[in-house]
Amino acid sequence: MLSRGKRTGRRGFTLIEIMIVVTIIGILLSVAIPNFVKARNSSRSKGCVANLKLIDSAKEQFMMDNRTTTAPSAFTDLSPVYIKATPICPSSGTYTIGDATTNPTCSISTNGTTDTTDDHVLSP
Repeated sequence: MLSRGKRTGRRGFTLIEIMIVVTIIGILLSVAIPNFVKARNSSRSKGCVANLKLIDSAKEQFMMDNRTTTAPSAFTDLSPVYIKATPICPSSGTYTIGDATTNPTCSISTNGTTDTTDDHVLSP
């Protein structure tokens, strides 16, 4: 007669079952990781472009308020009136304001590939 506390049947997973689960997880990671890296780079470049638009707007407002065609030479001319704080590139680049006829630029202008979605460039 069997006692109530004893279990009959399997008590764990076989080596084959564990290897299959690990293989499936590996396949999922090999697909997911490149997509996460691409999304991170894309969000960094979009943040940089947003900062460039902010700098350009602040530069234009500065020139209109001061009735001049000379762009500010430094971020200290724009801060804190036109920009609350000096913007920082999410990819550790540096910004250049530029003159009145050019757009502000980032030191990380392109990602080195033909894919322009990761470029740190303010399009005209």
